[in-house]
Amino acid sequence: MTTETNIPPLASLEYIAYIDEDGQLPEQLQGKIGVYAIFDQKQVLQYVGYSRDVYLSLKQHLVRQPQKCYWVKVQTIERPSRTVLENIEKAWIEENVSVPVGNGDDKEKWTQPINAKAVMTAEEQANYENPANDEMAKIKIIKNVARRVEAEILKVLEGRGLQTQIRFNPKLKEEGLLDLK
Repeated sequence: MTTETNIPPLASLEYIAYIDEDGQLPEQLQGKIGVYAIFDQKQVLQYVGYSRDVYLSLKQHLVRQPQKCYWVKVQTIERPSRTVLENIEKAWIEENVSVPVGNGDDKEKWTQPINAKAVMTAEEQANYENPANDEMAKIKIIKNVARRVEAEILKVLEGRGLQTQIRFNPKLKEEGLLDLK
């Protein structure tokens, strides 16, 4: 059990494969409260965060940043305490010397729904901005963009061997956003 004075150094924790040999995320973390550190393929720290359900958060990060989620280190706690979680997060970031990119300039890419509008092709953009299109036509265009981006993400994850089911929230697609259900 972690207390405020007993923060384990990040370096002392074991690496856990983000996607195991069976293509699953670390299921032992389902429903667990804790702090987690995400590392890329070369075990370079990318992001430190905390959650009331570490498993769901890891799943969300994998969808948002599939090329940067290869390893994870986790410290769970029994009772929710924002202070304890924030202190561990802060200590791990300080231990890393520099702020991980996911906690700095790229924080939105790690913590916010994917904005499909930001990756529209020139053709999709022109079609979307066509004055002849009414609101329903624009919603249809943006939903198709979101579906394309979703398919690209799922293809990358399939290539990584992921077997865990990924379901995006269909209502958000109308807004051009991708987030897990």
